[in-house]
Amino acid sequence: MPNVVVVGTQWGDEGKGKVVDHLARGVDAVVRFQGGNNAGHTLVVQGEKTVLHLIPSGILQDETVCVVGNGVVVDPVVLVEELDGLANKNCGVEPGRLVLCPEAHVILSVHRLIDRLREEARGAQRIGTTCKGIGPTYEDKVARRGVRVSDLLDEAALRERLSKLLSVRNREIVDVHGADPVNTEELIAELRPQIERIRPYIADTLGLLHGIWKAGGSILFEGAQGTYLDIDHGTYPYVTSSNTVAGAACAGSGVGPTAIDEVVGVAKAYTTRVGSGPFPTELTEATGEKLRSIGHEFGATTGRPRRCGWFDALIARQAAMVNGLTQLALTKLDVLSGFDSIRIATGYEGLTRVPSRVEALEAVVPIYEELPGWDEDLTGLTEFEQLPENCRAYIARIEELVGVPVTIIGVGPGREQTIIRSL
Repeated sequence: MPNVVVVGTQWGDEGKGKVVDHLARGVDAVVRFQGGNNAGHTLVVQGEKTVLHLIPSGILQDETVCVVGNGVVVDPVVLVEELDGLANKNCGVEPGRLVLCPEAHVILSVHRLIDRLREEARGAQRIGTTCKGIGPTYEDKVARRGVRVSDLLDEAALRERLSKLLSVRNREIVDVHGADPVNTEELIAELRPQIERIRPYIADTLGLLHGIWKAGGSILFEGAQGTYLDIDHGTYPYVTSSNTVAGAACAGSGVGPTAIDEVVGVAKAYTTRVGSGPFPTELTEATGEKLRSIGHEFGATTGRPRRCGWFDALIARQAAMVNGLTQLALTKLDVLSGFDSIRIATGYEGLTRVPSRVEALEAVVPIYEELPGWDEDLTGLTEFEQLPENCRAYIARIEELVGVPVTIIGVGPGREQTIIRSL
C-alpha cells in the first residue's frame, strides 16, 4: 500500500478521523504529525462513537501501530484520559500499539493557564482559541525553553527545565495578568502520576517508522485542524499554532518527502468553521441553522456550535495547491439531502486567489453557482452509481472546480457509510 497523508482542506472538522479510520485498514502505522488536543477526531463504529484528541484515529484498527510524532504537543493529562477511555470501551492500548515520540513537546498546566488568561484579556478581540495551552507550548518550543517528552524521564532535568520556563512565564502571569505564580515543585508533583502512566509508551518513533518504510510497509500520516488554520497558509491571525498542511507530515514525523505517495484532502460537502475569523460563504439565517441541525455541527472538543455555509471552491482549490492533493474525500454529503437547490461559491469577485490579509477576506464577494438539489436518503448507499443524478452532478462540479478527483464519499457518520469510487 502507498504512504498517504490525510489533511483537512477547510477550517478543520472535515471528518478526517473517519477517513483515517477507513484508510488505516491494512496500514502498518498511523502517525499524528502536528497539533495537540485542540483537535477532536470522531469515529463511529457499529453505532458507537469514539472521540480522539491525541491518539491517532487508526487505533480502532486492531493491527495498526499508532504513533504520536515529534510535531505534536502532548498534554499528559489528556493522553492518560484517552487511554482510560479506550480501556473502558474494551479497546486497551498497550505499549507497542501506541508509541510516543521522545522529541514531542509537553503541554503543562501553566500553558493552559496562560492561554486562558490571554483570551480573557482580549475581550471582544479574542481569537477563539480552545484554551488548551497549544499556542503557549509551541511558543516555548520555538523559544528553546520547552519541555519535551524525554525530559519527563529524568526528574532532575525536568526540574531544571521547568525552573527556566517558569522564570519567564511567571513574569507574564503575575505582572501582566495579576494572577498567582506557578510553583516548580507543585508542577512536578502534578506531573508524576501522568509520567508513570505514559513512560512505557515512549520509544524511538524515528527508527520504528523508517523500519516500516524500508521494509516496504505502509504509513498513514494524520493531520489535525485544516489548511486554513495553518499558521502560515491560514486566515492569520485566526489560526492554530502549527503547520497543518501536508508538507508538515515530514517535519512532524521524521520521515522524508520521498516517502510520500498520495495526499488525500478531506472536505465537507459544505463548509463549517468554529470560532472567530473570516468565513466568506457563511449562512447566518435559516439555511445555515438547517445545515447545523441536520449535520450535528457542534465541536467535538469544545461543543461550540459551528458556523455553516455553502461549499467554497476557491478555498478548496487553493488548498489543493498548497497540499499537492492527489485525491479528495467528500464527507457529510448526506446532510445536503432535502435542499431544493444547493449553491457553490466558484470564486470571489475580482480575485483568483484567497486574500492573505484577513481584512480583505472579510470583504470579498463570493460568486455563487446554483445547482439542483435532491431529496433521496443517501445513508444506506454503497456505490457511486446509486447516488441520485443531481448528487453525482454536484460531485462532478466540485471535481471540476477544485481540480482533484473525489475518490471517497461519506454518506453518514458510520465507518460503513463510505463510498469508495474507482476512477
